[in-house]
Amino acid sequence: MTRQPDHATPTVLFVCVHNAGRSQMAAGYLQHLAGDRVQVLSAGSQPADQVNPVAVAAMAEEGIDIASEAPKLLSDTAVHEADVVVTMGCGDECPYFPGKRYEDWVLDDPAGQAIEVVRPIRDEIRHRVENLLAELVR
Repeated sequence: MTRQPDHATPTVLFVCVHNAGRSQMAAGYLQHLAGDRVQVLSAGSQPADQVNPVAVAAMAEEGIDIASEAPKLLSDTAVHEADVVVTMGCGDECPYFPGKRYEDWVLDDPAGQAIEVVRPIRDEIRHRVENLLAELVR
């Protein structure tokens, strides 16, 4: 049985350009760590055809399976639904709505990188997700 989101359940939207690496890893971590305490969304301003296989492998090392995820196009609806919008390198392409909480996480792009380069990016994402979760769920 899937729990329906309610007003007490915060919604977090992770956004990057291709929705194939950073935002997918962040969404995977938050879903894994928060369970049904947070609704998790991710999207991209120019979604790729598939999630970065190296990001999938890096997350699998953490016991988190994001292989079945697919990049999604960012919509105004997703931003409206979100309580927190975390952007990762999408710059001016990310829509802005007054009254939303925005965070811009400056992280290297894992696209085209070897897993040895992606691991520290993944670890930094986990650290930031853990901090965000601690703020949202008290």
